Formats: sequence, structure tokens, C-alpha cells
Amino acid sequence: MLLALDISNTNIKFGLYDHDVMKHLWVVSTSRQRTADEYAMVLSDLLRHVGYTLTDIDDIIVSSVVPPLTPVFQDLAARYCNREALVINHTMDLGIKLLVDNPWEVGSDRIMTILAAHHLYGGPAIVIAFSTATTFDVASIEGDFLGGAIAPGLVISAEALSSAASQLYRVNMTPPRSALGKNTIENMQSGIIYGHVGLVQGLIARLCKEIPDVTHPSEIKIIAHGGMAQQMAPIIPEVQYVNQYLPLEGLRLVYNRLRGHQ
Repeated sequence: MLLALDISNTNIKFGLYDHDVMKHLWVVSTSRQRTADEYAMVLSDLLRHVGYTLTDIDDIIVSSVVPPLTPVFQDLAARYCNREALVINHTMDLGIKLLVDNPWEVGSDRIMTILAAHHLYGGPAIVIAFSTATTFDVASIEGDFLGGAIAPGLVISAEALSSAASQLYRVNMTPPRSALGKNTIENMQSGIIYGHVGLVQGLIARLCKEIPDVTHPSEIKIIAHGGMAQQMAPIIPEVQYVNQYLPLEGLRLVYNRLRGHQ
């Protein structure tokens, strides 16, 4: 069994694979304060619930954009699974070119999603992650990483608005009945959610114009994932696919490549 871990600022995804088939997916909140022992107990409980134990894990692959947690999970792998975790970084032979100024700045999660998106849908593609930040990752026709954009996420925007304006407060991240709000809650929901829709659509339009060797925008696949993707994708017509497994599928592909299981 392969355990794939995608460690992001908001959540940690655990994907348990039997060969190339994902058997189970779990998502837990990211906590920088948790120790290897605490995370091991969380993982042990999740595994036990589906009939497995930590000793059933044959290998572990990790993508992390939370540096303090990387050694925590390396420690967990060594002490509880008797395995050395394979931690992804840009210097590895990942089967993708990073056509950017500073490859070391590119988060491993963004590389994994581009790999998976190209494998599943082909290129060119724009992958949008609706998470702590809303990120746009662009793949060429060949599947190479061309760059992208990073904007504040929906929750960050909502929290900034409510904390900076004393008469405003937190609202649910659900679309209002119309863009023309009739009360304070609807006004805020419209500004935050439909405003974010406008941001996404504007960046998609700009990015599509800058992808080389594209004759028509319809050639470009638009894929969404992340915690807010299910809420946002239905109100953004440009989004063609929603796939929450992209980071983990990218890790599985890289594992097969690095371990010679192609």
C-alpha cells in the first residue's frame, strides 16, 4: 500500500493506494503544533476504521508546502511505518519542466496538480486551486509548467473584510440570490463571491492569451480543485472539470516514475 500525503496550509490529504487505485481518501485540518506522535495516532485511527494498520503501509510519498511539518511526517514514517518518506522537491526527475525564473519557488503541490491534470485531461490547461489562496497553474501543450498567478482566497478575503470594517461581520461562503444584494449579508456575499468569480474569469481570459501555440481558447482545459471548488465551479462557466484528487494523483504518478513502476 502506498500512502500519498499532500500537506497544505489549510488541510492535509491522505490518499491510500493499492497499486494505482486509490482505496481511501482522508482530509484533516493542518496543525503546525501537532507532533509526529499525534499525527501517527490520527492516521492510525483512520486506517483502523477501514481495516488497516500503520504496518500495512509499504511506502510514503509527501508533497508539503508547510516546511515545519515536513520533518514531522518524515519522523512519523520512520518510527511508525519503518519507512523513509519520499519528499518531493523541484530537483527530482518529475517528468515536467519548470519554465519559470526560479524553479525552487514553485510549491510541490502546484507541480503535482499540473502533472495530474496533463495526464488526465491533456494540455494546454489551467488548474485553479480554490484554497487558502486561489492559485492558477498553467500547463503547456506538452505538460510543462509555464507559471501562473496567486490571489487571496475566498476565506482570506472575507476575514479581511470583516476584521477591517467594524460594522461588517463574517458571512457564509454561499452565493446570494442575486448580485444585487438587498441586505448587508447579501451585499457581502455578492462582493466576496461574485467578485471572486470576476477575478477568476478575468485571469482565465488573460492567461489563455499568453499560453503559446494555442489557436483557440477552447483548446485549453480549465480544471478546479480545493476546498471551495465545489461551491465556485458551478457559477464559473469556464470551469470544465472539478477533481479533488489532483495533488494525490500527481504524487502517485511521480512515485511510479521515481520507483520505476511505469
